[in-house]
Amino acid sequence: MFRKITLFAMMAVLLLGACTPAAPKTMTLATTTSTQDSGLLDYLLPLYEEEFNVTVEVIAVGSGQALQMGMDGDADVLLVHSPAAEKTFMEEGHGVRREDVMYNDFVIVGPESDPAGISGMASAAEAFAAIAAAQAPFVSRGDDSGTHSKEKSVWKVAAMEPAGDWYVSAGQGMGAVLTMSQEMDGYTLSDRATYLAQTGEGLTLKIMVEGDSALLNPYGVIAVDPAKNEQVDNKLANEFIDWLISVPTQEKIAAFGVEKFGGSLFFPDSAPWNSK
Repeated sequence: MFRKITLFAMMAVLLLGACTPAAPKTMTLATTTSTQDSGLLDYLLPLYEEEFNVTVEVIAVGSGQALQMGMDGDADVLLVHSPAAEKTFMEEGHGVRREDVMYNDFVIVGPESDPAGISGMASAAEAFAAIAAAQAPFVSRGDDSGTHSKEKSVWKVAAMEPAGDWYVSAGQGMGAVLTMSQEMDGYTLSDRATYLAQTGEGLTLKIMVEGDSALLNPYGVIAVDPAKNEQVDNKLANEFIDWLISVPTQEKIAAFGVEKFGGSLFFPDSAPWNSK
């Protein structure tokens, strides 16, 4: 009798262990604020977490800070939008894999009164020059983000170094900068996705300049070199990248924002998507 009870007890323990779900693994994603402020991460990540039993810890900062986290080994994977800096990151051996993910574009937004008279201009550089000439308030990200890098490149084309009380370097994320611009009746450069998402939160700034090819905004995903830190999980990073660039996930990216805004906020651009 004792042996039978022991056998039954052992079987019960084994069955219980088999039925207990494994604890989720944790992956650290360092990303630009635009993927957070636009709502894209809140839309996508729960799907990934449920399918792969992974908890994603998101650190939303400027692309420059996200890339620095990768250099320091403080993240497993990066989702950023600063192509030149990403290229340097990979060439210097900080990442082991980079894939194109999606793109949208930047827009110059400002108050309806448009004190610099830039509405409808085709050239971002000419619009920036007009804002500077009018000394109309302009709020810069000022945080080494992908958006800040794009802004600096536009000032360079305009052959100008912005300075003065009218030019405010905020050191903040995109959502906060849009709010500051509205409060100051000023202009700023924003990714379209965050701008549109913020209009649903009461933002009244208008798109003044769009469509300049210089304002294209591509996003890439990078697996950090696991040699940076023993805590870097290259397996999870690659699993996430494979999922993110897959056609089903790219279809979800294409659908994001359509119902609310009448069009996609991001456009798929992965290799599997482009070759399907």
